[in-house]
Amino acid sequence: QVQVVESGGGSVQAGGSLRLSCVASRNIASSDCMGWFRQAPGNEREVVASIDSDGSTTYADSVKGRFTISKDNAKNILYLQMDSLKPEDTAMYYCAADGPPYCRGGYLFWYEYTAWGQGTQVTVSS
Repeated sequence: QVQVVESGGGSVQAGGSLRLSCVASRNIASSDCMGWFRQAPGNEREVVASIDSDGSTTYADSVKGRFTISKDNAKNILYLQMDSLKPEDTAMYYCAADGPPYCRGGYLFWYEYTAWGQGTQVTVSS
């Protein structure tokens, strides 16, 4: 099972940017659907963005046009660039691997993944 470690979270003001990184313990070039999820207190863990092995991406409607998911296959790193951050983006963000073979247009659930990092906190103030 792959191990993943997230980093890059922090506290920013609304309109700011952050880039999250997720380092994987094995090659991710041909990995199944990888994703970024987030979970705010009292809420279920929800998918934010996902990327297939061919590089195609999908996004939750709430982050379209503001977030960008990408991966560096040579370094085994998954990224999430977050721009124009809003207070409602405040949550713990998690990298997910070892999930479904395809991202299915982003229709994903947290219980489909078996490899999770410890999460990185993102706090956006107004």
